[in-house]
Amino acid sequence: MKKICLFLTLSLLCFCCIKAEDGSRLWLPNIKVVKRAKITLEVKGTTADIIKNELMNYGAGVPIVLTLNKKMGRESFSIKSSAKSVQIKSGSAVGLLYGTYDLLRLQDTGVSLSDLDVEESPSYSIRLLNHWDNPDGTVERGYAGHSIWKWKDLPYKLSPRYTEYARVNASIGINGTVLNNVNAAPAVLSDESLRKVKALADVFRPYGIRVYLSINFASPIKLGKLNTADPLDKNVIAWWHNKVKEIYKLIPDFGGFLVKANSEGLPGPKDYGRTHAQGANMLADALKPYGGIVMWRAFVYSSSDKDRAKQAYLEFKPFDGQFYDNVILQIKNGPIDFQPREPYSPLFGAMPITNEMLEVEITQEYLGAANHLVFLAPMWKECLNVVSNDIKAIAGVANIGDDTNWCGHPFAQANWYAFGRLAWNPNLSSKQIAEEWLKQTFVKDTAFVGPVSRMMIESREAVVDYMTPLGLHHIMAFGHHYGPEPWCDAPGARIDWLPRYYHRADSAGLGFDRSSTGSDAVHQYPEPFCSQLDNINTCPEIYLLWFHHVPWNYRMHSGLTLWNELCKHYQNGLDETRSFQKCWDNLEKYVDKQRFEQVQRKLKIQTHDAQWWKDACLLYFQQFSKMPFPKNMERPVYNLDDLKKVHLPITNYENPTRQMLP
Repeated sequence: MKKICLFLTLSLLCFCCIKAEDGSRLWLPNIKVVKRAKITLEVKGTTADIIKNELMNYGAGVPIVLTLNKKMGRESFSIKSSAKSVQIKSGSAVGLLYGTYDLLRLQDTGVSLSDLDVEESPSYSIRLLNHWDNPDGTVERGYAGHSIWKWKDLPYKLSPRYTEYARVNASIGINGTVLNNVNAAPAVLSDESLRKVKALADVFRPYGIRVYLSINFASPIKLGKLNTADPLDKNVIAWWHNKVKEIYKLIPDFGGFLVKANSEGLPGPKDYGRTHAQGANMLADALKPYGGIVMWRAFVYSSSDKDRAKQAYLEFKPFDGQFYDNVILQIKNGPIDFQPREPYSPLFGAMPITNEMLEVEITQEYLGAANHLVFLAPMWKECLNVVSNDIKAIAGVANIGDDTNWCGHPFAQANWYAFGRLAWNPNLSSKQIAEEWLKQTFVKDTAFVGPVSRMMIESREAVVDYMTPLGLHHIMAFGHHYGPEPWCDAPGARIDWLPRYYHRADSAGLGFDRSSTGSDAVHQYPEPFCSQLDNINTCPEIYLLWFHHVPWNYRMHSGLTLWNELCKHYQNGLDETRSFQKCWDNLEKYVDKQRFEQVQRKLKIQTHDAQWWKDACLLYFQQFSKMPFPKNMERPVYNLDDLKKVHLPITNYENPTRQMLP
């Protein structure tokens, strides 16, 4: 009996070693040290107090000396160590804070601290999150609850989450945040609203984070009671100058404005016969005395006979060199809209005299919301590998909400982390980032980190396979973009909002012809990429249906016909998601019960969705190909007529195939 009791006791102790987690701490340290380090810090102030607190609670038990070196950049830092001490240097207190978090990251990922020689500088001076949060607490394309900004409580009541938000962002080098939706309400610039913004700015400042606001171009009409928002009107100019002066009186380190103008129905300078450059420059002129910037979004398109993929280039390229030096053109990674895979936007590098910045989407608008495990670092690196030298800054559309675990899906946290790490250093590998995140968020055991990091890195390609392989794009359901709907025909919708505009399936083949004999979008790209894309035989197959209308019996590099290759990719995507389930189920002993079961449930939904995607797309496209399914492919589980009846509530994505399908 004693042996049995001892065994049960030891088993219970082993089980208890897996500490219960709700995901709220993200990747931050959670084990406080017993032996506190001796901290020597030559700077004083709130940032210095944060540094001391982090190192006293979580730092290694060796003496740590932090000193200023005015020859170093404000955000640069170095870490040098021996067995007896650690030295961190930077040009500012914020740089020392970044060095502190880097030291803690090295410690938490198992790196020896006895012989460090680290020198770090950020690749981009502006690294910020774009929140699409609304004043009523909703979040556009948000899948993790309501907004973390409690506007009704501000400025008098501050949630403790605001400090945690700043701490988490500083730990990965994010130095700015746009607080509100790009579809901005003019009221964000009201006196009452600005006092609330000031309260947040005061919390973020010690962590090196500046606040920015999305603005509505028609604000002088809505707030100033003017009869125009014409950027060349003297009264409009005066209104903006006064408003900017008011902002900086409250928030001396205010970052500037993000502007979505003349896009998707929002007002802009073109309403008055002016150019994007004239509109941006008017705002930039008001901000310049204070060091503020204008981030002018290039996501503009109109209903026309022009290929939507070409429109941003055609709209902005003629104005290269006309934007002021404190204007940055904010360009999405691809020419359409955050698809699972796109070629890079041809605007990058096409405007050498204009400041450009990259916009990526951390929230998974077209990638299964908060249900699908999709590690986005490989997607972003596809773009960064091409454009990193052309950009001055980087922004990510945030996936943050008031859910306990911040992001809805435990693994969605990894995308927030990956964005910050790549914004600091775009040369980091996806593997390194995944392993860092896993070791800090779960456990350092290689038996866990190895298979899960492989699953993460493979996840993006899997989702492309079961959603939009071989260059297919924008075939998601209308409006909420969750699930497949290649047949969509929404009454009253513009043609370029509908999947048929993009896939162009017919009896001859599949894909959008953007070659020189089609819309000629290929000629927006430089050589030799242009010629490579233009030739159906040399176009990379990952972009084939993006640039060519391909016959169903066209022979792919594998020797298979297009139809059979398409079937193969959809099957591979489904098989991969099943393998993710098996991988996770085998690792239960390394993960606390709450997060293990949550991820397990999400992976089950993802596998259901992959089946849904495979059946819906192949059954629909088969109507045009008239070709049989390959013998080695699983037959569809669902019927096309039943799939066409699926209409999800826009806010309900919890296991939709189980809810809606017969």
